[in-house]
Amino acid sequence: MKKIWGILMTLALVLSLVGPAASAETQSKNKSKHVQIVLFDGFDLMDALAPYEVFAAAGMYSKGAVTVELVSAEGKRSVPSGLNGPALEAQAALDPNRPGIILVPGASGKPGGNSEDAIPNILRQAMKTGLPGMLEQAFNNKEVTVATVCGGTLLPAMQGLLKDRHAVTNHIGMDALGALGAIPVEARVVEDGPRFVSGGGVTSGLDVALYLVDRELGPQIANAVEKLFEYEKRGTVWKAEGIAPIDFNTSPKESEEKQPTANAVSTSDR
Repeated sequence: MKKIWGILMTLALVLSLVGPAASAETQSKNKSKHVQIVLFDGFDLMDALAPYEVFAAAGMYSKGAVTVELVSAEGKRSVPSGLNGPALEAQAALDPNRPGIILVPGASGKPGGNSEDAIPNILRQAMKTGLPGMLEQAFNNKEVTVATVCGGTLLPAMQGLLKDRHAVTNHIGMDALGALGAIPVEARVVEDGPRFVSGGGVTSGLDVALYLVDRELGPQIANAVEKLFEYEKRGTVWKAEGIAPIDFNTSPKESEEKQPTANAVSTSDR
């Protein structure tokens, strides 16, 4: 009897040790950060795939602490990329209510003109889908970070979602970004509050994704991905924080009025 009782006590002890571990593992899975990369007709392949690989590698190194999938406003479908490039398969419909990160790439096509394959027209066609409304829902969801790459920054701007927000896009679209109400910032990556991050040119998608991996999972995972890709994140992430630099091209008074001072811009609740 004593032997049986001893076995039962040992089993109870083992279960008490395994139970919390299993529970912690379950909680870890439930708390994984999910990334949705949005595809639309004419999207830029590198804008989408470079961040996809960064997040996928981060998930590999972190035992699934981040997951990533390709989505579209219409749901599961084959989505053609720009410049007659290959199509990618959207795995599901974009869910603006799902906590995590939503990343919007830019378009690939002619930099200007009125042809169907011109970037302005590709973006205008994307604005005729359900994507703009979904992005608006995402911006209103405090559990979602919206990230944009290259011309993808113009899509929420065209929906009026970037009014008075700091942002960056490809250099050829900076004037348009300002005309749409945003505050253009000449930087590689710009963060306006914790829930909106934008990147400049095409390759900045790598930097946006690596910054978000560092922010969400920590520098060790980000460093492991950099070593795997043999690429180091470029540029300081610009934020409306700290001491603003003097603009020597204007008068001291104009510079003071133009530049945000330390803690003058509060974006923590955006």
